[in-house]
Amino acid sequence: MLRKCILFAITAVFLVFQTAVDAAHAINVDPELRTVNLDESGEVVTLSMEQVAIGKRVFNDTCAQCHAGGVTKTSPDLDLSPESLAGAIPARDNIASLVDYMKNPTTYDGEIEIYEFHPSTRSSDIYPEMRNLTDEELYAVAGHVLSQPKIIGPRWGGGKTKYST
Repeated sequence: MLRKCILFAITAVFLVFQTAVDAAHAINVDPELRTVNLDESGEVVTLSMEQVAIGKRVFNDTCAQCHAGGVTKTSPDLDLSPESLAGAIPARDNIASLVDYMKNPTTYDGEIEIYEFHPSTRSSDIYPEMRNLTDEELYAVAGHVLSQPKIIGPRWGGGKTKYST
């Protein structure tokens, strides 16, 4: 009987702790921080909190191995900062163009397709998990990339090479 009571108490504490931790992850991001460019026309869209959560989760699970904090480990000069994204050809500073890139990646100058070398929905052998992402998840990841400079500031994409603590 004592063992059952102890087991019940441990289970109850665990459930209360889990509920408290889950609540802490549900941070509300102000709408102006979730508002990003939709396409080249300058039209903007405000991401829902669900899209913010999905974008963060998918980015962390799928992209952060090479792009943690918005850096590009394989090419530190090309990061995910707003300036770098705007300088690409075509510009990758909006949701539509980032989704296009995740489906059909090209070099920074837009000249050469690199889907055989960069994870994408077309990649056959490189990072096959990316092939399973839905359009909604790609949209959310693009929104995550574009909103991070507003949320965490200029350190997004800067890494240790541009900013020291």
